[in-house]
Amino acid sequence: MRAHIVLLPGDGIGPEVVAEGVKVLKAVAQKRGMELHLQEELLGACAIERTGNPLPPATLEAISHCDAVLMGAVGDPKYDDPKLPVRPEQGLLGLRKAMGVFANLRPVAVMPALLHASTLKPEVLQGTDLVVVRELTGGIYFGQPKERGVQDGQRWAVDTMRYWEHEVRRVAHVAFRLARQRRKKLTSVDKANVLECSRMWREVVNEVAQEYPDVTLEHMLVDACAMALIRTPTNFDVVLTENMFGDILTDEAAMLAGSIGMLPSASLGEGRRGLYEPIHGSAPTIAGKDIANPLGTILSAAMLLRHSLDMEAEARAVEEAVSAVLAAGYRTADIAEPNCTTVGTRQMGDLVVQHLKL
Repeated sequence: MRAHIVLLPGDGIGPEVVAEGVKVLKAVAQKRGMELHLQEELLGACAIERTGNPLPPATLEAISHCDAVLMGAVGDPKYDDPKLPVRPEQGLLGLRKAMGVFANLRPVAVMPALLHASTLKPEVLQGTDLVVVRELTGGIYFGQPKERGVQDGQRWAVDTMRYWEHEVRRVAHVAFRLARQRRKKLTSVDKANVLECSRMWREVVNEVAQEYPDVTLEHMLVDACAMALIRTPTNFDVVLTENMFGDILTDEAAMLAGSIGMLPSASLGEGRRGLYEPIHGSAPTIAGKDIANPLGTILSAAMLLRHSLDMEAEARAVEEAVSAVLAAGYRTADIAEPNCTTVGTRQMGDLVVQHLKL
């Protein structure tokens, strides 16, 4: 087997955590006799510095013929000014659009070894195992018009939340199919009591539900969902929601797992090619210090094996290796606990490789 993977390390801690994801992929490839072709390209602030463009043409060309993309994070404080015409995050949004990935899968499973890493009570967390399916290419992040102006001496700004029926329908099918493979429960999250966009969302999801009679569907308002994620996280199986709500809720859900550094994600479209990345940011204040948690990226690499390379056994082996390392008492600084051994980014990657059983 041969796999062509494009690496987009990005900014801040991105290169450090991607290096550990690559370390694990190389170990899998070696054990399975797979030929692994890795191609590194630019995205984000580093791309702006080198080319003036957060998503250079060379990157677009590379992703057009690869099997999968493994990404780090984008963002740099020097580009935080919203008035700047070019910002790193534009590269990420453009990348998702160019790849045609519209469904973002973010699993949140609380590992037994990390029950005490969260600020929530262990008895609340125990058994938490959910997946958020976030629509990725529509909604307020992409809707037009999106502009600013001045009128009568007052600044004004507008962003538009817009969804087409087909955008809702296709991501709903992804969520229902996933629920069918799990515990057959789907929670669709919206703000239908206020937003026309959400009312249409709910209508379309109800229509799609008719094709999945074995899946139990419930609707929940986003504010109620935000509370329930903290109060009763074990009640959730698959959570389906639009772009902005999903962005916010998954960062909240990261705290269930103990740290945002623990959570992977997969962004998928119609085919097998996907974009895989941890959900954390570039964390520039800790970049280069060998203290970033690479497990979110390593688990993203496991999702890459599962969804783009059809290597389910290998994906499970990586996930089990991560669990074994944590059970052995090793932690990075963000999830450090008493009586555990704190290790750096590179050592954590080495430990996962050592515990990999294939």
